[in-house]
Amino acid sequence: MTKKDWHPADIIAAVHKRGTSLAAVSLSAGLSSSTLANALIRPWPKGEMLIAQAIGMDAADIWPERYYDNNHRRLDRESLIRCRLQTATEVN
Repeated sequence: MTKKDWHPADIIAAVHKRGTSLAAVSLSAGLSSSTLANALIRPWPKGEMLIAQAIGMDAADIWPERYYDNNHRRLDRESLIRCRLQTATEVN
């Protein structure tokens, strides 16, 4: 049985439980406030990674249908990100 992607409302709720919002995460990454919402409805590796970092999870756990092929092998979607994302430890 394959895992299903999280529902967008569940992703938003998980972000809110962390005390922030998609708009705030988007703005802190230098994006427009509504830009990260795109990752909820269409594949966008950079946006998926930003949201996953905000939740404290791996993006593949949130969007397994985007990160695993039909044979349950993990796809290298991180290589599709144009600019490297900084973690909190790299910034300090």
